Amino acid sequence: MTYAEYFSSVKTRFMGADVSDIREHLAYQFNVIGEESGIFYVEVKNGELFVEPYEYYDRDVMFTATAKTFTDLMEGKLDPVLAFTLQKLKVEGNFDKALMLNDLIKRAAK
Repeated sequence: MTYAEYFSSVKTRFMGADVSDIREHLAYQFNVIGEESGIFYVEVKNGELFVEPYEYYDRDVMFTATAKTFTDLMEGKLDPVLAFTLQKLKVEGNFDKALMLNDLIKRAAK
């Protein structure tokens, strides 16, 4: 799978999330390492969701992991806190907002 194909699948999954009740600004950058390497961001702003294949310089949190780890997180096969503990997921930035990723993932799975 190429990065473009991987990003397309991630964007499709995230765009199904209902974030209309989230008023807090969230900006996550995902650094995908390994075979499908690339960068994308997910932003929640004024109850709207944006997912784009770019670096986000004003981010709250930056996550770094392989595409498989991110896929396992999105599919609910791996808990983000466990992934961090097992050093499969590197987290930099605001840890309070990082913990909100799990809620966003659950919203995307509905």
